[in-house]
Parts: sequence; C-alpha cells; structure tokens
Amino acid sequence: MSENVKQNQTENKVPVQRLKRELKYQGTILKIYEDTVIANGHEAHWDFIHHDGAAAVVPVRDDGKILMVRQYRNALDRYTLEIPAGKLDEPGEPKIQCAYRELEEETGFRTENMEYLISVNTTVAFCDEAIDIFVARDLIPSKQNLDEDEEIEVEAWSIKDLQKLIFEGTISDGKTVAALMAYARKYNVE
Repeated sequence: MSENVKQNQTENKVPVQRLKRELKYQGTILKIYEDTVIANGHEAHWDFIHHDGAAAVVPVRDDGKILMVRQYRNALDRYTLEIPAGKLDEPGEPKIQCAYRELEEETGFRTENMEYLISVNTTVAFCDEAIDIFVARDLIPSKQNLDEDEEIEVEAWSIKDLQKLIFEGTISDGKTVAALMAYARKYNVE
C-alpha cells in the first residue's frame, strides 16, 4: 500500500472517543476496567487492563549460553521456559532497577553489565503492559531470592536450541520470543 493511500485512510478516520472508564476489578498486579467509547459513530464497551509495567533480562553466560527460568504458569496450567522477568515494585520504578533485581532473585546471578535491548507491549488490544528487556553479561554468582509461592528452575541454553523451541511452538511467551529473536539478530548470534 502506498504512503499516500495510508495517509488518506488515517486522515479520514474519526478518532475513538472514550466517554468513561469504570474500574471493575483490582488485583495484586492488574486493574480491569470497562471503557465506554464512541467508535465509528457507535457506542461500544471495551475491556481495558492496566499493568504498572515490568522488566525482563536475557542473561548471557561467558560461554554464550543463556540462563532461562522454568516455572509454572497458572494461566496456561503448565510449566514454561522463559527469560527472567518481573513487575515493577511500584509505579515509576526505573525498569533497569527492576531488571537487576529480577535477574538476581530468579537466577541467583547478578551483574554490573546490563544493556537495553528492546521494549514490548505484550497485548495491545486490551492491555497497556510494557516490558523493557535488557541483556546481562559478566554474570556473578549470587543467591536466588524467590517469592514464597515461586518455584523456579534455572537452565542454560544455546540460542540455537532456544530458537528451535520457538519455531516448534514450545516457547510461546511473547516477551521471551521477542527478546531471544532480538538478541540473536542484534548481536548476530547463532
């Protein structure tokens, strides 16, 4: 589609107007709202989930292997293989600070070498969760500090094997897929 056609389509769009937002549920990490909007001239009700944000880390060992965490995810009712990640302790917490904390809490390693990789919005249709993803190198052994309800196994994987799991559908977590593919591309790692 040409640039002019896209521009004309955008200019002819009537903006969506939010009439009201009503809190329906507040949990420990989410707030669920019902938005009343005018879209295409019609009143509609849309779900909206607010999340304060999170950070995630691609921890790279000196041998090039990536530390992954295997943990049970209630929403999927199964164990998943993911990069370490966690929510901000409070709104406005610097995401890099969260990344340093989550790396050590979940893997038992810390670092002084953290580099920004990418940002992802996890589910743009109904949720505003934004995750900044970092790469950690020069890992220093420390100690896991898991929440009392967490059970996490730490595993070291090659990027090649992780990409194979992505393409097989075994790894389906969005932040993990985006992070691993961006890491492999940015650093030309196989």
